Amino acid sequence: MGRISIGDIVGRKSYQMDILFKVVDIVGEGSRARAFLKGLDVRLCTDAPVEDLEPVPLERLRAFRQEFVRRNQRCLGDVCSRRNKEKAAWLKYGEDDGADGTPFFEIPGSVLHLDGDEDYLEICLNTYKQLDMRAAGFCIPEEEIHLRVRKLLEEHQPDILVLTGHDGLIKGKRDFRSLASYRTSSAFVQAVQAARQYEPDLDDLVIIAGACQSHYEALIEAGANFASSPRRVLIHCLDPVLLAERVAYTPINQTVVIADVVKSTITGVSGLGGVETRGKYRIGFPKSPY
Repeated sequence: MGRISIGDIVGRKSYQMDILFKVVDIVGEGSRARAFLKGLDVRLCTDAPVEDLEPVPLERLRAFRQEFVRRNQRCLGDVCSRRNKEKAAWLKYGEDDGADGTPFFEIPGSVLHLDGDEDYLEICLNTYKQLDMRAAGFCIPEEEIHLRVRKLLEEHQPDILVLTGHDGLIKGKRDFRSLASYRTSSAFVQAVQAARQYEPDLDDLVIIAGACQSHYEALIEAGANFASSPRRVLIHCLDPVLLAERVAYTPINQTVVIADVVKSTITGVSGLGGVETRGKYRIGFPKSPY
């Protein structure tokens, strides 16, 4: 146990070091010592015997971080390319309408993001800023979100509510239909239900909920517009942000094309899904010169 400490970046030897984790706690001693782990880029919390852990070589960690940045840049580039095409169509419409090139102004949907993990929340908030989105975020333990969500909704009046954190199937559980098989899916369900008591209309408040391996069907039934995880897979920490962006920038007079939205995320259709939802993006005309 001496070579594994809290804060170390490690992999699990029994899983061929497939996922990189940060050690967040260690309990017990000797051969009975266990470490609690948090995925670096996937929303997964788990535990493992310390003896099964191996520190990640510096070269692999450097390569992982470089790939993380490249992947994020690709996603941001795809978003900007899509928006430019959509904006060009609106500008063409303005010219045809005799607007003499007077520019439009944009009002995308606003976001309230409640996350059980402070590190992931910081990554998400930075990405919202890069995507030119109005977003407020709060780190709240998953089990407490349902107690605080209504007050925060009243304070911030968002168009889109994102509820994320950590989840996962409990080791040894095989009944995918039972909430008792999941670490925090029941907490996410409670949070969605509390939000729907505040605003029941799926178009007035769009809810994106869940984390790795969450009980997708239960979250949708509780009132989420989009949720994870249809095939109980791990999801990337930015997947909820990419979903929120598509809703925030889909025109108010259109519904989100579900297949396109889900495919635009990093994890794709195995990790996320949802129901038909109206967009939150509004165009204004003309733009004031002041």
